Amino acid sequence: MLMKKPQSTLYETIYKAVKKIPRGRVATYGDIAWSCGFREHARLVGYALHNLKSGSDVPWHRVINCKGLISLRKHTPGHERQRKLLEQEGIVFTNAKIDLARYGVRAAHPKLKRKPMKIRHSEGKH
Repeated sequence: MLMKKPQSTLYETIYKAVKKIPRGRVATYGDIAWSCGFREHARLVGYALHNLKSGSDVPWHRVINCKGLISLRKHTPGHERQRKLLEQEGIVFTNAKIDLARYGVRAAHPKLKRKPMKIRHSEGKH
C-alpha cells in the first residue's frame, strides 16, 4: 500500500523518475505517478515537487498537467520561470499549451493512446 512507505522514500522515488525526463520533453503529474507505481496519485507528485529544496537538481519544470498546461498560477514568478525554463529547452507553447503528442514522455499504461516511452525509476541511470 502506498501510504505505508515513509514520505521521504515516496518523494525520492518521484524525484528519480522526474530526473529521467529528457531535456526538451515533459511528463504529466499522472505519468510520473504511474511510472513510480503510484497509480491515481498524481497529486502526490505535485506535493513532492512543491517540497523540493531550493537549488535541487530535479528538473521540476518538466512536469505539467494532463491538459498540457503549467499548473502554477499564470502571471506569477513561478509560472513565468517554469515557462522560461521549458522554452530554453526548445519547448514551444501554443495558446499557453504544450503539445503532449510532440513533447510528452509517457509511462506505459493501458489508458494511454499514444506510443509510450518508459521512464520507470528502476531503469539505468541517464
